Amino acid sequence: MVMVDGVPFAPEITVTKPLTLLGHGITDIEIHFLQIKYNAIGIYLEKEKIVDHLGNWKGKKGTLLAEDDSFFEALVSAPVEKYFKVVVIKEIKGSQYGVQLESSVRDRLVAVDKYEEEEEEALDKIAEFFQTKYFKKDSVITFYFPVASRTAEITFATEEKGEVKMVVENANVAQMIQKWYLGGSRAVSPTTVKSLADNIGALLSQ
Repeated sequence: MVMVDGVPFAPEITVTKPLTLLGHGITDIEIHFLQIKYNAIGIYLEKEKIVDHLGNWKGKKGTLLAEDDSFFEALVSAPVEKYFKVVVIKEIKGSQYGVQLESSVRDRLVAVDKYEEEEEEALDKIAEFFQTKYFKKDSVITFYFPVASRTAEITFATEEKGEVKMVVENANVAQMIQKWYLGGSRAVSPTTVKSLADNIGALLSQ
């Protein structure tokens, strides 16, 4: 197991094929010099395929990759299965997470002029999905991006209530959710970005 701030992540999981934990980190904020940690994050990808796809960056050190947004653009557009596991460290209302996700994705879509009615509807559904949830400690949110379709499958699971899921059918929204976690300098978790750069960089230099 890989421990991320006391939260265990399996080094490998299988959705339709084995995916390797290639990045992990936390989301946090600092208030009056106090660090408040919200979530632990694990990013699972198809190892061999991702290395092939990112061949242009062979030999580059992780420190350089971490600052290279084009590297993360290529990671987002890589035609590989991706699975993000987010484990709650600090309890919050699901609506708070939903609003944060919705506004980050909306801003990204607006910036590239891809925010139309369909995207708005898809984001409303995501906000609605999280609206009624309560993120207790150790609740799990997952995002699964299949390779065959440009969708995102979101699940939310707690010990008491089991699992609920929804599918984001809008390709633009699904892509920007990936960018929220994999977006280089603009991603929600700098520690995860650094970890991805270091781990993928190490694989590329083998």
